[in-house]
Amino acid sequence: MKKAMVFGAGVSGLGAKKLLEHMGYEVILIDDKVGLKSIEGIELLKEVEIFIKSPGVPYNDLVLEAKKNKIKVIDEIELCYQYMIKYGTTTKIIGVTGTNGKTTVTTKITELLQYSGYKASYAGNIGVSLAELLLKGEELDYIVLELSSFQLENLEKFKPYISLVTNLTPDHLARYKDVEEYYDTKFNICKNQTKDEYFIFNLDSEELLKREKLIPAIKIEVSQNKKGDCYIEGGKMYWRGEEVLEIEKLSLKGKHNLENMLFIVTVGKICGVDNQKIREFLYTTKTLEHRMEEFFDYGKLKFINDSKGTNIESTTFAVEAFKGCVLICGGYDKKLDWTPLVELIKNRVDQVYLIGDIADKLESELLKIQYEKDRIHLLRDVKTCLEDIKKRYTQSDEKIVLFSPATSSYDQFKSFEHRGQVFKELVREIFGR
Repeated sequence: MKKAMVFGAGVSGLGAKKLLEHMGYEVILIDDKVGLKSIEGIELLKEVEIFIKSPGVPYNDLVLEAKKNKIKVIDEIELCYQYMIKYGTTTKIIGVTGTNGKTTVTTKITELLQYSGYKASYAGNIGVSLAELLLKGEELDYIVLELSSFQLENLEKFKPYISLVTNLTPDHLARYKDVEEYYDTKFNICKNQTKDEYFIFNLDSEELLKREKLIPAIKIEVSQNKKGDCYIEGGKMYWRGEEVLEIEKLSLKGKHNLENMLFIVTVGKICGVDNQKIREFLYTTKTLEHRMEEFFDYGKLKFINDSKGTNIESTTFAVEAFKGCVLICGGYDKKLDWTPLVELIKNRVDQVYLIGDIADKLESELLKIQYEKDRIHLLRDVKTCLEDIKKRYTQSDEKIVLFSPATSSYDQFKSFEHRGQVFKELVREIFGR
């Protein structure tokens, strides 16, 4: 029997294992936390034909040895794409990557297509394995894939029908040698596309403009500030000169959501969705869980769950939206420059609570710019922060408590979804008494 090795027993790895077994492989599953150790896996490589590396696992000795032995190292996304080609799947892939906005764009594109009568599902970095979705055997018109940079590192043939990079700002510098490598990795999403496919090109992103030559597909231009294929002018959004919708009627507010809407509308138009359907959907659609989600009131004290704030820019959007808030932030140290957010905290945040591995570093940065020490609360975990807030504020205090970590929290949580759920449960437990 053919043998394969899967490194990483998360959502992606377990999905890949099931698909490989469906394809007739015997699978060796490696996971240093819950299974066979990677050091043990090295001894088993000589039996392996294909090696699937999960996005979150490191390029350790096992991966390097597999490459040295000329074993094909790919990820679950590439495995699934090759499976789709082999079995003649006609489903079209819409690939979404970028630093911010991926989850909103992925989810809302899927919902718009469903609302318009298409059979569509999402998968990828959104917590749903593409392999698991394919194994369901559903006949779909579209699969919308949210793709992290990690998922774009080991591609061979993968190419979406429509691809897009929402925006590019520094992130994951603990993984990449510099920000340029991170940005270039994002552009792997379109590297195999041809003039038969589409790339939605954000004219407002300087880093995207620098990489225009990397796009082999048909470019569809979007912008909040310039005239492209899809653009904003005079409080309205246009598609190639035709009015599509009025900005003030959009149910999702904020500048960042306006950028997201450009992508969603453009995908809809490429897929043939009429303007009436687009308007009906975007005027009524609801905000996502964990993204600036107002979920609990304690009298006049309001709690916002922005656990999806996993990098500096996404938390910047949230802090800008809630001046004078009480901010809870911190987590894993991604080796980023925190200066822009620290300056914003000084100008817009009333009290700041610091959690996670990066808490001491953030306190030091804040003190360096003369943010008052008595407004900084170095309490390290969410529960302790909330208990302290309960002592400081009453139901008559008109204040926003914003949970927007600005980084990952693998030091304390499994994912941003897990982090957000824990935060909401603790708020209800502590303030619902």
